Amino acid sequence: MGTFHDDKGELHGMTVVVRTHGPRVYVGRCDTRTDEGIVLMDVDQHDDGQDGKTTADYLDFAVKYGVFKKHDMLRVPAGEIADVSRLGELR
Repeated sequence: MGTFHDDKGELHGMTVVVRTHGPRVYVGRCDTRTDEGIVLMDVDQHDDGQDGKTTADYLDFAVKYGVFKKHDMLRVPAGEIADVSRLGELR
């Protein structure tokens, strides 16, 4: 039987997509989500148009092949978050 972290939220341990109100999107493993924001582990980030790829192109690649982490841990403040969803839901 595994370890349960009921205090960390339903997305704990899941790979999620965090869309911001700006051009940036984050993909990482959710550690904790609170009213203050979300803490992600093993995180990649993409700005729309970066490297000639739209956010849709980037997320399509992430669904198929995963991401290359740029941050071990990252906190995204609640005020910057437009949406949080599981990466697997994009399939």
